[in-house]
Amino acid sequence: MEYRRLGDSELEISEISLGSWLTYSGGVGFEAARACTEAAFDVGINFFDTANVYGRGAAEEAWGEILSAHPRDSYVLATKVYFAMSDDDRGLSAEQIAKQLDASLSRLQTDYVDLYQCHRFDTRTPIEETMEALTAAVDAGKARYIGFSEWTPEQILAGLEVPGAAKLVSSQPQYNMIWRAPEAELFDLCRKHDISNVVWSPLAQGVLTGKYVPGEEPPSESRALHEEMGASIQAYMNDETLDAVQRLRPIADGEGLTMAQLALAWILRRPEVASAITGASRPDQVQANAAASGVELSQETLDAIDEALSGNAITEPLHAPFAKEGVVHRDAE
Repeated sequence: MEYRRLGDSELEISEISLGSWLTYSGGVGFEAARACTEAAFDVGINFFDTANVYGRGAAEEAWGEILSAHPRDSYVLATKVYFAMSDDDRGLSAEQIAKQLDASLSRLQTDYVDLYQCHRFDTRTPIEETMEALTAAVDAGKARYIGFSEWTPEQILAGLEVPGAAKLVSSQPQYNMIWRAPEAELFDLCRKHDISNVVWSPLAQGVLTGKYVPGEEPPSESRALHEEMGASIQAYMNDETLDAVQRLRPIADGEGLTMAQLALAWILRRPEVASAITGASRPDQVQANAAASGVELSQETLDAIDEALSGNAITEPLHAPFAKEGVVHRDAE
């Protein structure tokens, strides 16, 4: 496993990391979650990403029990805040950030998280209030660093410009061979401000593994047929996209890689990316994904990938689900 620095922080994180969005929030049982997490440690993964909203606290609770068996300095723990935890609890107000962080720490059985991320931008709360609350969390020792997920360039700059605020060190965008929207604007902006990207959905919800064949029913135990995990994959489940993905198979074979490893190595070619957040329901998936760390693809291979996916890659600066434009400032109240 190779490691990269997270922005201008002191954190060194594994190029392949383990997430808990659709898996350890309820899609996968506790013992499977434990086995995958232990496999992650075994292969050198040290970055674990979750969120309060995953299973309304279930993912954090699972990792609280599992990770507490390991020395706290042996892993880098990230969680998020924004989405609704109840009818009255959502957003990035000072009250919510303080309340939700304390609740997350309790579920995670730790005194601090290494990275506290805004899961989306709150267009109803002044950015000054949000950044001051995040800074207070850092000052209190409850979060070492702060970051964001799916903010627009305008929102990122607004956060960076709040006087006296803690520095944003990470961005968490959706990014994969098909969804390339971050290349349009985000990566350049992050590079200029020493912000690293830890990307979600690097395998397009499993589509880039090649397991879904156009015209055929999905495998019986796959995410696409799972009641709790299947909804988010549907954007990729069309025959045109699945046909294009199958054209990647001979490219992966020629490199001696699985299709998943090819997709992860493709992501890690970008210096703006610090880690690819992968999901797993079995330890062997963790082990196979980890093997993509350190793989370098030739320009010839990268060109072949572009040709295979021609007309199917999203390159415009589109918004991810639930992302909104606009910034509210305290002076505008």
